[in-house]
Amino acid sequence: MIIFDSIKKYSEYFNNKTLHPLINYVDLNKSDLIPRHKARIDFYAIITKETICGEMRYGNKFYDYSDGSMIFIGPNQIIGSEPLGEMHQPYGKALIFHPDLLKGTSLGKQIHEYSFFSYELNESLHLSDRERQIVDNCYANIISEMSQNIDKHSKKIIIANLELLLKYCTRFYDRQFITREHANHGIIEQFEQKLNEYLRSQQLKISGIPTVAHFANELNLSANYFGDLIKKETGNSAQDFIHLKLLELAKEQVLDVSKSISEVSYELGFRYPQHFTRLFKQKVGVSPLEYRGLN
Repeated sequence: MIIFDSIKKYSEYFNNKTLHPLINYVDLNKSDLIPRHKARIDFYAIITKETICGEMRYGNKFYDYSDGSMIFIGPNQIIGSEPLGEMHQPYGKALIFHPDLLKGTSLGKQIHEYSFFSYELNESLHLSDRERQIVDNCYANIISEMSQNIDKHSKKIIIANLELLLKYCTRFYDRQFITREHANHGIIEQFEQKLNEYLRSQQLKISGIPTVAHFANELNLSANYFGDLIKKETGNSAQDFIHLKLLELAKEQVLDVSKSISEVSYELGFRYPQHFTRLFKQKVGVSPLEYRGLN
């Protein structure tokens, strides 16, 4: 495995000059023929592929790039292309930037909000021609500033343009969620079906309240992409969606006077009855015992 622990090391591996120690725009087309390999990238990378270039592995998933797609990689992720060892010519562009660049900036505090850095490769962003031009303009501004002599204004200007790029990518992902509404609707239906099956089975009592990550894995999606999709489609977070379905079941169970509220809470997967009571009152407006009395 190759470990890219610096901007310089990554840049030089693909035969590019390092314009700035903490950020660079790397033209992968300049690379010599290299063997397909696994690599750990210790910084952020935004990679735009310009052609279909073989099968790439990201974590445990495979993905065939299509022309013009963008992927976003967070620090310490492991990627690789298959088959390992085969010689190939890389194509595309990569904007890479180290977390140290963001320290002390507003973007450093907000970078976690750009959840697409944790998406899977098959959840990449596909740009229209107009969107690609906007992205290229952002890249051009960043490259122009990196090519200047570094002064006290350099970091602020680079960060401002980087933040603008990420805001545009957020907008374009929102557009992609909308234009893929038909496919997304199928995912929502599957999620709701799997959730109902889980809540009505013994798995709820045995394994506890299901997590967002559980259903994302069931649907072969990353937790972040799945969560963003549910939020865009339903207006609720995936966690809230789970809680709302759970409370529908809870209302039925609470009305069974043969069971104590504690028994109901354990059957619903809560380890502590007070946690159930708190959630129920927060969402319904009254405690489980009060709800039972009202009905």
